[in-house]
Amino acid sequence: MISRAQLAITLSKLEDFMNPDPAREQYMTDSETASQMLWGAFMQGDIKDKIVADLGCGTGVLGLGALLLEAKWVFFVEIDQAALETARRNYEKLKQQFELGSNVTFINSDINAYSKEVDTVIENPPFGVQNEHADKPFLLKAFGVGKTVYSLHKIESQGFIEGLAKENSFHVTHLWRYSLPLKKTMDFHTHRIERVAVGCFRLAKS
Repeated sequence: MISRAQLAITLSKLEDFMNPDPAREQYMTDSETASQMLWGAFMQGDIKDKIVADLGCGTGVLGLGALLLEAKWVFFVEIDQAALETARRNYEKLKQQFELGSNVTFINSDINAYSKEVDTVIENPPFGVQNEHADKPFLLKAFGVGKTVYSLHKIESQGFIEGLAKENSFHVTHLWRYSLPLKKTMDFHTHRIERVAVGCFRLAKS
């Protein structure tokens, strides 16, 4: 069984976005935040032997972490074909390294077209910096297909998330706070690394 420290190290070596799209707020979830988020889900019994969906999977960090923590199956859903191909390459790399099975499905699609019900949804949606409440469709889809949801958002979105969850018969059971480092990957970035206060919300059906 992989440890949390080993998980963080492994995820840190995965391939990043080649050409991140500012409009989609494409940032690779840093390995430390991802490993803590996934370990929290694992300790709650929401990863091992569970069917998982990584909505807006990007380069696959969260979904691949779930595989390493012995998820039964992982659906990787991503509208950006280039990003999804990166996720596939990352999977192939880990498959050889850890002798992973073929219990994965890669879906090149808008999340709104995804309909497979799962035990757990894990996601790092857009924070809504470019388009306000860009995270809302991700939450609504997660509520529609998952029993339990782990979703990463800016911490100031807490009130919005709690309200939306209540409207959809979900509630926040846990909130883990992180300082998420965003690397300088786009032309308009002015700092090498900018830290953002975020929270991983665990949401369950009421």
